[in-house]
Parts: sequence; structure tokens; C-alpha cells
Amino acid sequence: MRVVLQRVSSAEVRVGADVVGSIGRGYLALVGVATGDTDATARAAAAKVAAIRLFPSIDEPDRRPIDTDLTAAGGAVLAVSQFTLLADTRHGRRPSFSDAAPPAIASGVFDTFVATLGQKGIAVHTGEFGAHMQVELVNDGPVTIVLDFEGERVT
Repeated sequence: MRVVLQRVSSAEVRVGADVVGSIGRGYLALVGVATGDTDATARAAAAKVAAIRLFPSIDEPDRRPIDTDLTAAGGAVLAVSQFTLLADTRHGRRPSFSDAAPPAIASGVFDTFVATLGQKGIAVHTGEFGAHMQVELVNDGPVTIVLDFEGERVT
């Protein structure tokens, strides 16, 4: 599983003309589910996203630029499934997506990721799995982190 995590002051995702997910302060999490990922992988990824400290310190905002986690910062997550994060571009000009999990598996693993964040008390909004979406965000910082997971560990 690969998660591209962007700290945002706002983000929204649209399908056609409809806004299907929107947050203020928080993380935009672009989530790519790989072949072999399981619910355990999703739970580990969600735990890392919930705990990672990418917000300024509440007590000393100028001294510690990234010292506070999502919950303490009062943020939410906009999670968007994105199989293209698993693109293999090493050969030729056309990316291969053979490392991406099939949609029937990926949707369940993605749902576990979202549910686990919710169980941790985090407000989570999502895009629409498998739909063509437009994602709009204001990256705060900018802060962008790439998290790779194999099984239950970050690589």
C-alpha cells in the first residue's frame, strides 16, 4: 500500500458536478492498494496516518513546525483511492499497473483503511471508489509525505 499524505488547509473531491467529499484542515490521503495488501495492511496504514505528526506545535507554532498529530490539530482526512500510485514506469512509455490490487480486493482494503481512521475518532470523508474524480486542495506548507507499507510495516 502506498499513501501520499498532503497536509491541507482545505480539500474536496468531485464526481461530475457533485462534491462527494470535502474537509477543512487535515490530510488529503491518496491511497493506492497493492496486490497482496490485506486488512492488516490497511489498519497499519491508518494507524500511521492517525499518529504521524505533521502539524505545527500548538504551544510553540514557530519553534516546532511539525510536532502535532491530526487529532490534536483538530483535523480530518479526505481519503481518495488512487491505483495509479502503484504505476511501474521503469520500462517503455506506458505505465504498468500490474502491482495494483484488482478493484474487488482494493475496495475492501480501502474501506478498512477508512473505517480504521473513523474508529480512531478521526472525521473521514472519501471520494467515490472507481469513479473519475477531480480533486482540489490547498497544500499547507507545502507538506507532502509518501508512506509505503508492506504487510503491517512501513518501508
